[in-house]
Amino acid sequence: MRRFLTHAAAATLLALATAAIAGQAGLLDHSYRPLAGKTQVDLEKAYGGDVVLVVNTASKCGFTPQFEALEALHKKYSDRGFAVLGFPSGDFRAQEFDDEKQIQEFCKLTYGVKFPMFEKVHVVGADATPLYKDLAAVSKDPPKWNFHKYLIGRDGKLIASWGSKTTPDDKAIVEAIEKALTARKPKGA
Repeated sequence: MRRFLTHAAAATLLALATAAIAGQAGLLDHSYRPLAGKTQVDLEKAYGGDVVLVVNTASKCGFTPQFEALEALHKKYSDRGFAVLGFPSGDFRAQEFDDEKQIQEFCKLTYGVKFPMFEKVHVVGADATPLYKDLAAVSKDPPKWNFHKYLIGRDGKLIASWGSKTTPDDKAIVEAIEKALTARKPKGA
């Protein structure tokens, strides 16, 4: 006797399989343009084997001053294989400029941001970019506001996730970064 899956059950299984594959294959298996740039950056090639803090940013948010602490973390640990990757998004009350050059100028001139910033993306809902869909699926913790943080280890897998109210220099984040930095780089990285 044959059994058939309903469309909803098949979609659920596909979503679970996609999340499992994303968790196994590495969360950085995506490409994005640098902010106001044209050439795609393969995140796995550029940051694979590093410890990465992925953050959805917004220029006009009450949490925007977190740029300073993000830049400080990036500067402090970058020589040890760490990077902050910023992804501007206007998903929450449109608190991001529409123009990427304006975002870039604001970040550099107001907060001295030098860590990599990428194209403006959607981080929640059906329009979420593949990276954020994978992060939400693996963590079960999609961003609820701007400046949600995801820490990815050298193996490309999620270590932890923190909401907007947890500042980048919070003890829990700093300790998790330092612990992850002591892990060996995976073979081939």
